[in-house]
Amino acid sequence: MFAFTLTLWTVTVHVFTAARAAGTGQPHVIGSLMPIVAAPGDDVILPCHLEPFMNVEALTVEWSKPDLKPDPLDRLSRVEYVHLYRDRREVPDMKIQSYVKRTALFTDRLKHGNISLKILNVTVEDEGRYKCFIPKLNSPFKDSIVQLVVDPNLKETTTTETTLHPRTLQPPEPKNETDLTGGRSHLALLLVAVFCVVLVLGGGVGGYLFHKRKHHQKNLLKYDAVSDKSQAI
Repeated sequence: MFAFTLTLWTVTVHVFTAARAAGTGQPHVIGSLMPIVAAPGDDVILPCHLEPFMNVEALTVEWSKPDLKPDPLDRLSRVEYVHLYRDRREVPDMKIQSYVKRTALFTDRLKHGNISLKILNVTVEDEGRYKCFIPKLNSPFKDSIVQLVVDPNLKETTTTETTLHPRTLQPPEPKNETDLTGGRSHLALLLVAVFCVVLVLGGGVGGYLFHKRKHHQKNLLKYDAVSDKSQAI
């Protein structure tokens, strides 16, 4: 029940944040709401992009693992990156050693706002939360979290690219401001619909558990009443 509540809360926060950003018209970073599941040895893509689409070729893009703690022996408490893009190129000096030569951005898609990260030959150690972050984005919605699950029980495949929505990998260029406004409106409506579905599911589960508990308490009261009557006799 706790896991369901946590998942419901996470999805709700994502939905409200995205809906709020869509309503203001500000650019916002959007990652996958659903976990990316892969087998050891797979090549995976962690989807992340901006809405509305904008050119981020000149901006810094950071991919990190927020749950990874700094090295206690490092006096500066520096946090290394899974992938760091700055000044229109990758910066390998601050990269986590286990990700060297295993990550890449789609640099030809940055002009469309696609900051998805490709990781080659994933391992169980790669599992966890990944944060895509644009520190100098002129918006309060600068980052998003993508969850990667590496399941040893899954059959190894060549790549998970084909399982991703094409829009994530190749976002089209917006035609005009009208298209952007319409896109934001549709996104807001979609997010509200998703939230309503999640809310209904959560309410249904909560109602079922409440009814079950109430029924159990009623049975206990009946049992106590019968016991008291038996003792009186």
